[in-house]
Parts: sequence; C-alpha cells; structure tokens
Amino acid sequence: MSDLRIRAATPDDLDTVLAFWKTAAEGTSISDDRAGVERLVERDAEALLLAERDGELVGTVIAGFDGWRCHLYRLAVHPDHRRRGVGTALLAAAEERFVRLGGRRGDAMVLTDNERAHHAWRAAGYAPEEHWRRWVKPLG
Repeated sequence: MSDLRIRAATPDDLDTVLAFWKTAAEGTSISDDRAGVERLVERDAEALLLAERDGELVGTVIAGFDGWRCHLYRLAVHPDHRRRGVGTALLAAAEERFVRLGGRRGDAMVLTDNERAHHAWRAAGYAPEEHWRRWVKPLG
C-alpha cells in the first residue's frame, strides 16, 4: 500500500471530490454541492481526507470532530480500487486524527440498504447501534 497517499483536501480539490462522489459514493446528501464541501474545508481543513494513487483520487472520508464526538461520513472508494486497502487506510487516518484530537469513539453514517458498506464497516471493527435512530430536519 506504499503507493497510496492520504492527505487533507484543499479548496482546489473540491470539484474533483464532488465528481468522484457521483461515481464512488452511495446516495446523496443535501450538502453534496460546492458550497457545502467548501464550508467543511474552510471550517476544518483536515476533516476531508483523500486517498490518491499515482495522483488519481481513489477514496475519500470525512472525519469530523465537534469536540465531543467523532463522526465519519462519505467513506467512498472508486469501484476499480475496492478491496485493495484504500478504505482501511482512510479509516486508519481518520481514527488517528480523532485520537490526536482527544476523541474516544467514532461513529459512521451508513445507508441502511448498503449491504456492501455494512460488511466493510464490520470488518473495520464498527457495529450498528440498533437502539439509536437518526432524526433529521433540513434547514433553510
């Protein structure tokens, strides 16, 4: 995996990331636009982690820490690069970031119907908490 580079996204990466998610990510989010991702990177320059191989974007994860909880979003690996350790490397980088910031437990947003993702998250040591339900309200 020495040819894989993990780094924080910069504002110059945002259009590439948005296009990548259309290919590699499952589902969409209300924040999947340039303004939403731009706010993320401006607010926390290390939250959006990119995996690159030979200069090509092959994976992403958002590792957000609000000072209390460690949240993982948008773990996505390009279909041509799955099952090659990209997701594992991204999660390791995210978890290292959380520990460095004082985080004690990571949680992930995973679509209920995304069975492939369930297997990946379980393999990484995560488990669903069935007694919790996500409640949302679009703002604005």
